This record gives sequence, structure tokens and C-alpha cells, in this order.
Amino acid sequence: MFELKREKPLIIAGPCSAETREQTLETARRLAATGRVDMIRAGIWKPRTRPGTFEGVGVRGLAWLDEARKETGLPVAVEVASSKHVENALEFGIDVLWIGARTTVNPFSVQDIADALRGVDIPVFVKNPMNPDVELWQGAVQRLQAVGIGNIGLIHRGFSTFGASSYRNNPMWHIPIEMHRRMPELPMICDPSHITGKRAYVAEVSQRAADMGFDGLIVESHITPDEAWSDAAQQLTPENMAEMLDTIRWRRENVDSAEFKQALEQLRGQIDHLDAELLAVLSRRMSVAEKIGMIKKENNVTILQTSRWGEILEKVKRQSQLLNLSEEFLGKILEAIHVESINRQNRVMNDGI
Repeated sequence: MFELKREKPLIIAGPCSAETREQTLETARRLAATGRVDMIRAGIWKPRTRPGTFEGVGVRGLAWLDEARKETGLPVAVEVASSKHVENALEFGIDVLWIGARTTVNPFSVQDIADALRGVDIPVFVKNPMNPDVELWQGAVQRLQAVGIGNIGLIHRGFSTFGASSYRNNPMWHIPIEMHRRMPELPMICDPSHITGKRAYVAEVSQRAADMGFDGLIVESHITPDEAWSDAAQQLTPENMAEMLDTIRWRRENVDSAEFKQALEQLRGQIDHLDAELLAVLSRRMSVAEKIGMIKKENNVTILQTSRWGEILEKVKRQSQLLNLSEEFLGKILEAIHVESINRQNRVMNDGI
């Protein structure tokens, strides 16, 4: 059985979709020839947003993957979204399964898959749900663990969020960090293809994942990416993918150096001190916000003062460069502070009602 936890970074690659037997086999051959890939992936069943689009070749694609495995000697992986998919994949001896983001979001679907895997010894990756909910992600893993699946890994592929972004799916790195904190024993790999949606950004996000200690990558690769039947813009040729991998610098989690540890501890001590100061200042600020709430209550004035909030945001924009902090970062901090201030004032103004 293929072990998902490894000493070196795990690299999984292959087309978004298995389209034809020739395309699947040639992609596998060229990926194997790079010497950089540990496993071949291909989508067989494609959960598309709208009907009428390409939804995968189905079971016949499993036979193509079986051929690719025999020819290259590399294990193969597919996405499953139902118990029937599991049954088909096991019939063809697929080495690794993964549960996609659209499935992870639905506990009923995950349980259906888990029940189909009860008593089966096979590795399973779980992608994060489409929405930024770490509880759903953890719950999906726990459903698999409950039926005896012990070889489980995580895939971070970003989140579907409202608003403009340079990426297809917002990485929201704090969520996989929290998931790793909760389940540190599980290997976590990154899916830069689905995060970016554009091949030009795949290397950048891959390096970010390596910097943060991820255990590998799952990258979409196609022999003729621009002609791909699905997700053409984010796929790399096998050769370009290998070149991209050559640029990635994988970081060590730690080093046995007394000098390094001493320097790190000193700086962390400074961080702890500054964090304590920040929290103390925030506490005092909220006390002032409550006093403002009392004044508004006495004068029957609304909590939200739109013009005041606008003034604060404009001030932040002017100060961001002087403080060497991005507008986006300061905006998020101020928004969180503003929401808490409103909540405090709301409690004050409605006390006793």
C-alpha cells in the first residue's frame, strides 16, 4: 500500500480529466520520463457547475489509468464522489482515492463514501471543502477514521469566496494551518492548480506551500494544455511542470543548531511581548467603544456612523506605506476591530431591554 506520509515531498501530477486513452497514456509516459513524479492523477468523474459541460469519461477511464500504471510503474489516483465511484475504483485496483472539495462540503456524501470503504485498506486524500469551514474538513476525516481508514492525507486547494481575487480560489492559508494544528499527524499537500486557476501562478503558490512546510504538491499536467477539455488555463505540460519543480526550494521544519534556536527564541520573546501589548491596547480600545455606546444610548443615536467609518478607512490608506503594512492587511484588522466595537456598543445600548 502506498504510504502518504513520506520523507521527501510527494508529487502527484496528471491531467484534470482523462479525455482519451491516447491522451491519458501519453501524459503518464511523459510525466514518468521526467523522473519527478511519484503518482499519476486523472479525473474520471467531473462534478461540473453547469449541466451540458464535460463531466468525465466515467468507468472506461479507470482502464486507461490501469494501463498507465502498468506501463510506467507509477501508482494512480482518482477522485470519488459516491459509493458507486468507490466500488468502480476498487474493482480496477486504483492505488489512492481522493474526496473532492464539492463532496467534502456534504457530510451525507462523505459518509456514503466512508461506508463504502469500511474494511478496505486504501489511502485516501481529503480536499478542503469549497467554503472556508475547517469543521467540515475535520469532520470528513473523522468519518473516514471511524470506518478504519488509517492512511489519510489532506489537500489544500483554496476556497470559493466572494469578491475579486487574482486567484481562482482564495488560499486563505490560515485555514490549512489550523487544520494542521488540529491533525498534525496527517500529511498535507497543496493543489496550486486549483488555487491559482492560471498556470503562470502555479510556481509562486507551490513555493509558498513549500515555505509553509507542506508535504508535497498535486499539480495538473496535460500534453496539450490549451486543448484540454477541462481547466485548460491552469494545466502545465509534463516538461514545464518538471522545470517548475526544479525552482521549488523545500524548507526544513527545524535544524539542530544552538545558534539558530537561540536567535529564534529571542525573536519569539519579542513577538510574545508585542502581542501582549497589542492585546492590552485592544482591550482599552473596546472599553472606550463601550463608553461611546453609553453616550449614543443617552442621546438616542444609531450605533453605525458611516461617515466616521469612511474617515478611518481613508486614514489607514494614507498610513499603510508609512507603517510598511499593506492596505489589505490593515483593512482586515480594522474591519474585525470595527465589528467587535459595534457588538460591544450594541450590548451597551440594549442592556436591560
